[in-house]
Amino acid sequence: MGNKQMNNKNSKNTKKKRRKKKTGKKILLVFLFVLLMVGGVFAYKVHKNGGGVSGMLATMIGHDENTKKNLGEFKVLLLGISTDQENVDLTDTIMVASYNPNTQKATLLSIPRDTYTGKNAAKATAYEKINALYNRKHRPDETLKAVNEITGLNIEYYVVIKTEALIKLVDVIEGITFDVPIDMDYDDPTQDLHIHLKAGEQEIDGNKAEQLVRFRHNNDGTSYPEEYGDNDLGRMRTQREFIMQVVRQTAKPGNIFKLGAILDVAKENVFTNIDFNVAKDYIPYIVEFNTENLLTDMLPGTTPDWEKTNGVSVFVHDKMQTKKLIEELFYNRDIEETEEITDTQDGNTSATSKSDIVLEVLNGSGNSSNLQKVVNQLKGAGYKVTRTGSTNTTAKTTIINKKDVRETILKNVKDVIGTGTIEASESVSSKVDVTIIIGKDY
Repeated sequence: MGNKQMNNKNSKNTKKKRRKKKTGKKILLVFLFVLLMVGGVFAYKVHKNGGGVSGMLATMIGHDENTKKNLGEFKVLLLGISTDQENVDLTDTIMVASYNPNTQKATLLSIPRDTYTGKNAAKATAYEKINALYNRKHRPDETLKAVNEITGLNIEYYVVIKTEALIKLVDVIEGITFDVPIDMDYDDPTQDLHIHLKAGEQEIDGNKAEQLVRFRHNNDGTSYPEEYGDNDLGRMRTQREFIMQVVRQTAKPGNIFKLGAILDVAKENVFTNIDFNVAKDYIPYIVEFNTENLLTDMLPGTTPDWEKTNGVSVFVHDKMQTKKLIEELFYNRDIEETEEITDTQDGNTSATSKSDIVLEVLNGSGNSSNLQKVVNQLKGAGYKVTRTGSTNTTAKTTIINKKDVRETILKNVKDVIGTGTIEASESVSSKVDVTIIIGKDY
């Protein structure tokens, strides 16, 4: 009996083990199936989001194939601040930067630091130079307001970057290869600034980077050649070209492993009013940005003789030329004004340039001043606004295509006003081509 009971017990244990094995296999199969399903769905979404690193990042933060379409052009004011002198923060660099994730194009516009911001240049004071606005109160919003008034752009965000950030970033990514345009030889003991660089392509470390972007002229008074742009003009050109190289070389795949160190540099030396939830939507697409698509320029204007500006050296921007340049850089870039398309329904060819598009603007933002702001932006960009009015308050700005207007035009309208969801609602009887309803998000 003892042996029989023992055999029965062993038999039961064996069966239990088999059942456990079968159950374990089933659980494993279910787990693998779920894993494959999740992986398949993720891979599909990555593919729908454009594939590659960009598609993967977009999928990871919850984007779908329509998210990018509804992202407008991102504009930001960049202020480069040197902190060498005690209790004085000098605004050495002032730039407007823009990036459009749908066209993968970007712009850098330099603003001379001596740009006059007052009303009457004949009575100019040093405190009315644009670089003094931040220095006096450490208020980047004052500089932002002045830049918007000068350019007519509706820039919302600013980034203030200490010189130390550039130095540390260049060192983190182990140097930047750059072609220094001329021999640079300058010393300023009051700022402990000593610039000694030879012309030619070379490896620029953090120390040399500071020298490069702060150089204006040599100890003997000579500067960049006139065709390059002397003194401040030359410095701004060098700054733009160096920034292009920093962007290009920082974006190399190998630097992804240095992301933590790069973020540490930013945390210590950069402050901004950009909300992370806004910035993160652009991150998946900017990783694929090609610096060949970066346009650079500077604010047009002149430096009048001192006797005409109250003995103060200031840069006075040319309003007409500025308006023209802003349109070229920020609004007209993706549209060929003379382009025509054929209407396949009746065989007629109809012009679809900005000047041909008839716009209607309705204010649903709850803020009465927004209507005129949007109208001014659109007219400044070359559009024809024939109707305006008010409508029910709405959360989101909407751009309604009523006459089969080209998508590039609609995206440009969105870039001009800085926000909006594009919708189609064709109406043969409509007297306008596009209706824009301004929402609270404007």
